[in-house]
Amino acid sequence: MTHPFHPLFPRQLPCVGKRYNRHGERLLLQTEDTTVWSVPPQWTDLVSLDPEVVMSNGRSLLRVVDLMELATLVKRLSSKSGPG
Repeated sequence: MTHPFHPLFPRQLPCVGKRYNRHGERLLLQTEDTTVWSVPPQWTDLVSLDPEVVMSNGRSLLRVVDLMELATLVKRLSSKSGPG
């Protein structure tokens, strides 16, 4: 587990399977007490780091794709709220 805010960080757990749901791929990680946790692959070391993250060397808060998604969300929320 590589996500710094996850309760299982920084433990190493076996991946016992994969599942797909509306949010995409999920990895199933099993703890010693046989509890299975479903987590995004990006929260583990089982996927390569994003090139933008590597190139920024920790200096960038968001990737370009994150900024584009944020702009889309702000635009959608702004159009729903209307004036005043």
